[in-house]
Amino acid sequence: MVDSSKVPASGTGDTGIEAGGDERVWRAGRLDPMPIRKLPDAPPAIHLLGPTVFLVALGVGMGESYMWPRLVLVFGPEIRWLFLIGVTLQAVVMLEMARYAMATGESIFTGAARVFKPLMWFFFAVAILVYIWPGHLSAGAAAFEEITGIPWIVTACVALVLVGVIFTLARVIYNLLENVLSFLIGVLVIGTAIIASIVGSWDDLASTITGMFAFGYFPTEALSSSWFPIVVGSIAFAGPSGMQQMWYTLHLRDSGAGMGSHIPQIRGLRHAGEEEKIPAHGYMFDTSDPDELKKWKGWRRWVTFDALLLFWGITMLVTISFTVLAQAAARENPDVKGLIEGGDRDAALSAMSDAFSAAGGPILGGLFFGFIALIGLNATLGLFDSFSRGQADMTYFFVPGARKFKMAHLYAAFLWGVIIFGILILLFGPADGPSGVLDILAFLSTFAMGAYCVVLLLVNNRMLPKPIRPKWWTNAIIGFGAVFYLGMLFYSLLRFGVVVS
Repeated sequence: MVDSSKVPASGTGDTGIEAGGDERVWRAGRLDPMPIRKLPDAPPAIHLLGPTVFLVALGVGMGESYMWPRLVLVFGPEIRWLFLIGVTLQAVVMLEMARYAMATGESIFTGAARVFKPLMWFFFAVAILVYIWPGHLSAGAAAFEEITGIPWIVTACVALVLVGVIFTLARVIYNLLENVLSFLIGVLVIGTAIIASIVGSWDDLASTITGMFAFGYFPTEALSSSWFPIVVGSIAFAGPSGMQQMWYTLHLRDSGAGMGSHIPQIRGLRHAGEEEKIPAHGYMFDTSDPDELKKWKGWRRWVTFDALLLFWGITMLVTISFTVLAQAAARENPDVKGLIEGGDRDAALSAMSDAFSAAGGPILGGLFFGFIALIGLNATLGLFDSFSRGQADMTYFFVPGARKFKMAHLYAAFLWGVIIFGILILLFGPADGPSGVLDILAFLSTFAMGAYCVVLLLVNNRMLPKPIRPKWWTNAIIGFGAVFYLGMLFYSLLRFGVVVS
């Protein structure tokens, strides 16, 4: 054992095992040390959707079904190489977010606080700034309006209240949401693949796939002040955008992944009295024990399967389907490109609906808008849960006096707060319809993504024991992500003086 008084606060020991009073602990940063506990056995690597369903629900959203098809209609399928880079980068980020969460049972927000508390408060503020905009739900409600004629604002406001009621009544929020999202994602993936096979052609599929590898293709028009910010936002929406990867660490914890098995789950407000006391710190396993490291490798295989096959694969499958639909729409409506370039940003959805109708009549055309509405609901369920979960987590652990409340109470306060604010934005906000709300959300998300890449490098390389830190090539990819997102953001600001058109 090592005398804890001689251990550096940064927690940079080789094994992660230090003496701390009556028990062995891992010291990381200036927060409470993490007691050493046993790492549970990893489940089989090949499995059905677990916590990754949240990232899939958020990743298979408006970027894949709306923003990227719009770019394909204007610039052709070759523009999709930028999507390939974006979603592949997100898969690596997912693996690295999982590294810290599974090793400690803590969220990446607590990891950021261990490095430097203002970093965590930065993300607390960014979450409020970005996610007051109900963009996904707005676009889904607009699609629902096409089917029913009900004004999209009415549908969006009703849906916001419904989401709040569902989460309030849930006994264990994670369990409910995983089951609901798994079903909805299954319907979406299978449904869009079937419709794309009916509407599209083999040539559409071939150009969609080859377009993913048209590296360097970037038409002059895409460099304009009207389109470059939208392209940047669309790259951010290639998979989960903004802080969704950070929130994924909370879903991992609630699912009991790795050391998250030692942390109680969040309850709905109605069942807050059943919630167990949540510890003020995470836990670490003995990284000097070969058996524990073997179990750790099992957990890494488990989450790698999630990242590569479930997350990357499902996201790619859905976006291929929608790209095929976009090309079919261009044939059915040759003037759609001109309409979009002329400022009619909703023309893309109408054109793809027309392609559905051409293949199977008006009923099939309405079904397309049903898919868009479903995507909006998926994303809203995931986003509102994740926002409330993340803000409650930071408040509970770092706001003085907050632990007098249960996590369920804080979760409910943030949930209903963002719902009420969202309704006010929809009714009285400055955004010009669903498309405007979505573009603002997409571009603001880019800034958060560049910032969390930086934080991820600091947390995983300073707060974890050396045996489980990332490899150099993983650090290089995450570093590229930081430069990629922030570089595009500041290029747009310096060249065009705008962040969104």
